[in-house]
Amino acid sequence: MRRVLFLVLLLAACAPRGMITYLPGDGGTLLSFLVGTTRGFNEEGRPNAERHQQIRFGRIDISIPDAHEVGKIEWPRGNPDPDQHFLTRDFAEYDTRRFRDQVRREMAKRSPQHRGVALFVHGYNNTFAEGMYRFAQVVHDTGMPEVAVHYSWPSAGNPLGYGYDRDSMLFARDGMEQMMGEIAAAGGKITLVGHSMGSLLIMETLRQIAIRDRGFIDRHIEGVILISPDVDIELFRQQALRIGELPQPFVIFSSSQDKILRLSAALTGRRDRLGNIEDVRELADLKVTVLDVSAFTDAESSHNTALASPSFLRLMGSIPVLDQAFSRDRAANIGLLPGTVLVVQNVTNVVIAPGAAP
Repeated sequence: MRRVLFLVLLLAACAPRGMITYLPGDGGTLLSFLVGTTRGFNEEGRPNAERHQQIRFGRIDISIPDAHEVGKIEWPRGNPDPDQHFLTRDFAEYDTRRFRDQVRREMAKRSPQHRGVALFVHGYNNTFAEGMYRFAQVVHDTGMPEVAVHYSWPSAGNPLGYGYDRDSMLFARDGMEQMMGEIAAAGGKITLVGHSMGSLLIMETLRQIAIRDRGFIDRHIEGVILISPDVDIELFRQQALRIGELPQPFVIFSSSQDKILRLSAALTGRRDRLGNIEDVRELADLKVTVLDVSAFTDAESSHNTALASPSFLRLMGSIPVLDQAFSRDRAANIGLLPGTVLVVQNVTNVVIAPGAAP
């Protein structure tokens, strides 16, 4: 326990946190996102760590600098420079009807095969800016063509706030369900992408929806991607069994080198979490694909490998048949991903080969 406390204090002493820097104007590559949040807002109109009962919708425009390095977020630490830094260009708050209409408009701009919605949910210890900018970085670095939507739940943005974040994640379930309902009402098919504790929020929300209307999942959820999920394995199994047939594809990115999940497991008195699972036989009766990205993990990106590792991001962006590799016909197509494949009952485990990265 003393070692765990030391690690927590070490995390608390990290560099200054990322914050939104608002700078209207031109420069860089502009990306627009739709966003929903159950965070409170301070007197300056900035989202904070407080909880708000009603979900708020909006659109945020972020510019990516020309000097951007794959996998990184170039935070302004002095004078903001659009050629060097991530910047927020504009933010507009929407009511529910306008949000739904904007989802329709964004889908209409895209070719038929790209009219789905990628709904990203950030993880533990994230400010609003950190979750949004991380999603912008991933969309930019992978060239994701679908409509990008972000759900920001009221994380404390504090490494000592794990308990607060767990409660906030549960608090945020209704808001996320409402947001998914609005996207579905606009005609959008949803791929859910969760990082860390955001994966737990996705599972809790899907379980909640399944209890009320199991058909919603069949009609509107096109797939689920859990990245470094901070979820107890037994709890995940219970959630999955209550949901029923899982949406396909259902992909779990794991890494045995994930230091944050080791810490999380220690705090809960367990050996491991879903995101660093050692034996996929524990999931053998569930139709999921586990992608082991341990070989891409480095000290800087141990908990963000699928989001921040340059080599892995380049690999994902360089596979033109990625959609096929994650299609419903897993047995026929999973070999399109470079790596060692192990099938145990219903679960498919793929150990991604680092040598395949460009």
